[in-house]
Amino acid sequence: MNGKKVAVLVLGVVAILAVCFGLFKFMTKDNGEIPNNELTSGDQLSGEQIVDEEFVIGERDAIFTEENYPRIDGSTATIPLSEAFKAEFLGIPLEEAEVKHNTTHYAYENLISGDADLILVTQPSDEELDMAKKAGIELEVIPVVNEAFVFYTNVNNPVKSLKLEEIQKIYTGEITNWSTVGGNDKAIKAFQREPNSGSQTGMLKLVMRGLELMEPPKEDIIESMMAIIGLVSDYDNGENSIGYSYYYYATTMYDTIDKEVADRIHLLGVDGVEPNNQTIKDGSYPLRTNYYIVINKAEPADGPVRKLVEAMLGTNGQKAAEAVGYVGM
Repeated sequence: MNGKKVAVLVLGVVAILAVCFGLFKFMTKDNGEIPNNELTSGDQLSGEQIVDEEFVIGERDAIFTEENYPRIDGSTATIPLSEAFKAEFLGIPLEEAEVKHNTTHYAYENLISGDADLILVTQPSDEELDMAKKAGIELEVIPVVNEAFVFYTNVNNPVKSLKLEEIQKIYTGEITNWSTVGGNDKAIKAFQREPNSGSQTGMLKLVMRGLELMEPPKEDIIESMMAIIGLVSDYDNGENSIGYSYYYYATTMYDTIDKEVADRIHLLGVDGVEPNNQTIKDGSYPLRTNYYIVINKAEPADGPVRKLVEAMLGTNGQKAAEAVGYVGM
């Protein structure tokens, strides 16, 4: 091989190595990991939701003003979602987008009476559907983010997963001792929520599925999601109790309220599947549901309410939801 051919060969090898090195630098950070912005919003890694870290809520041009932004109400667990949407669509910082929600049932009442234009809630109860029918209003119920119904116990309870059938039997009163489901020989204290709360509606529709809930002692009917978590997490008498809520509230939202208390509860697997962002989004967790946009179906197609619904379901709306911890559609 003459010198000219050797030189050409060397140059070719160098060029190939340069291209490979360039691709390596492009695909990795200094620590050798793929940067988050190379993953699409909502991609999953090790059970956690990866969101677009370059997306900052409220940095785009406003599509509403304070004056024409529809009146929104909702559940406790959708307050951060409502704030994220308001900041994004008004083009303001998230910390300036304060909202007030009156809890699920009162939000439905306000929508039906005309005191709210749009609500962010769990699915309507039979009573709320009947209330709308009597008022001559048809509700339009639109999924906006993914969610899951979860059960939790005290961290000291050795039971880490239950079959759906076992949960149903606990709440019909057929199973009364933890030893029946692999736990300690202790009577089960099964807390419930009050009628027409979002959690109680979810319990009836997603879990009981036509089965009749046992009548709990009055002291076991808890008025708020915060209170029921506090009771189950209690050091002294929480070990034999079980409660339920929605995934976002029991994890992301409650963690910001009181991390110490949140660390003392354990989310139960159902039918062997633990609830997390990945199992909720791919549907493998069996008690999957949504938070919903609910509006009066008579809202005009070209009105601000329909415009807001479209924005919430659009790319930036979903990124805003994921940025505050919800599982996007």
